[in-house]
Amino acid sequence: MATDEETLTAAAQRVLALLAARVLTLGVAESCTGGLVGHALTNVSGSSAHFWGGIIAYANDVKRDVVHVPEALLIAHGAVSRPVAIAMAEGVRRVLGVDVGLAVTGIAGPAGGTPDKPVGTVHIAVVGPWGEAAEHHVWDADRLANKVRSALAVLALLERELKRTEQSVTP
Repeated sequence: MATDEETLTAAAQRVLALLAARVLTLGVAESCTGGLVGHALTNVSGSSAHFWGGIIAYANDVKRDVVHVPEALLIAHGAVSRPVAIAMAEGVRRVLGVDVGLAVTGIAGPAGGTPDKPVGTVHIAVVGPWGEAAEHHVWDADRLANKVRSALAVLALLERELKRTEQSVTP
């Protein structure tokens, strides 16, 4: 059975191959995964041709001041929400000047959950020249497993979107 590291690297390889085929660049804004998505992408030799960088926007101040998530979204929806995930993806896309922005925000645990947003809640988003897509998941594992599942989910979302839109607009 593959390790988490091998599974993450394989997912990153698939995404990078799709980005290369479309000549697209990628930036990532991560909160609850703490850089795990960027780690997976940089495990692939040659990734710098398409992965330009990432921002670990763990604190709301970083989401607002660096990634440019509107304060109103953070107040109205909270950091762990679909609108904030989409805004993070849009923001990292603008800040890094890339074609595709990817974002993940959530509650890895073991603390921090609420009845409305329990531990394991995650929102992921991708924004590209074709538009946006977002998903919501609730994992029920420990902190590390929740981070790995979130990283795999956001890479899988990007892979599906790249395949779904391969005939659509490119930059």
